[in-house]
Amino acid sequence: MTVMARTPPIGLLSTGSYLPKLEVDNEELTQRFSLDSDWIERKTAIRTRRFAAADEAVSNLAVHAAEAALNQAGVAAEDIAFLILSTGTGDFPAPPTSYLVQDALGAAGAVCFDLNATCAGFVYALAVARSLVTTTPGAYALVVASEIYSRFTDPRDRATAVLLADGAGAAVVGAVPAGTGIIDTELRSYGNAADLIVIPGGGSRIPATVASVTAHEHAVRMRGREVTEFVLGNVPPILEELLARNGFSLNDVDHFIPHQANGVMVRELAERAGLSRATTHLTAHCYGNSGSASLPVTLDDAHRQGAIRDGDLVLLTAFGSGMTVGACLMRWVSGPVR
Repeated sequence: MTVMARTPPIGLLSTGSYLPKLEVDNEELTQRFSLDSDWIERKTAIRTRRFAAADEAVSNLAVHAAEAALNQAGVAAEDIAFLILSTGTGDFPAPPTSYLVQDALGAAGAVCFDLNATCAGFVYALAVARSLVTTTPGAYALVVASEIYSRFTDPRDRATAVLLADGAGAAVVGAVPAGTGIIDTELRSYGNAADLIVIPGGGSRIPATVASVTAHEHAVRMRGREVTEFVLGNVPPILEELLARNGFSLNDVDHFIPHQANGVMVRELAERAGLSRATTHLTAHCYGNSGSASLPVTLDDAHRQGAIRDGDLVLLTAFGSGMTVGACLMRWVSGPVR
């Protein structure tokens, strides 16, 4: 009889993040939009956000976050087997930005690719990384989410310009001790709601022209009220289903770490989902909405502060244009914070 070796559980060995140095507060934005700074905070719970410097691109932010995660895990770049970059705002249409990150890190042996599931991209990338590492025993995957949304805003559109920001977050994924790591993930796609958040220009349908740039076609367009209704209507049942099929209830969750779309919405989501017992982690107030980077940035913030302890049940969720939703349930095991 052949006895198959049991595959070890897969989890996060470390986290890392990078926030650009330029801090833009609400007072500065009020001069651009003729808004009251109190209105911005009341509607979004955002007080400040970070914008990339003129000489920074998505790959630069990604490299900083990746280095932080690699250093914390004690894993060398050359030992990474898979490098997955979540971004919707990459350096160029081609080549993939992950290849630029690979070269800068010295991760020459890594198989690289970009993944665009918009703001849910980090959770999607974790699910893919888990599958790849499971079938490649001993391998490490580096998952990075990096965005520069400040360059995809219309200065005339206060609904998006006060929200969007820049940043990068990362994690090293590999084998973890029994009873810990990623328990399950849930990914959902809703193409019938694809028009709720769009960047119309820059693709094959509306390529870049003087006219398209002048018309701000390359900026984010969002139907905010409908997006909120979508999130509050669709995400809570997904979270409850993910927990139930793994034998958990909402009261078992110790930490809830969501995409930082809007601080007010996130608080309402936690309440609507019935996660009152869990600690809901928020960074939107100081970092704004950095797209797919916002979740790993928030996770890294909680990890480095020592807020999450070994054995804690952690629930991640993210949602964005597509529309797309991702959720990940994990039993936390911490690596050294360096």
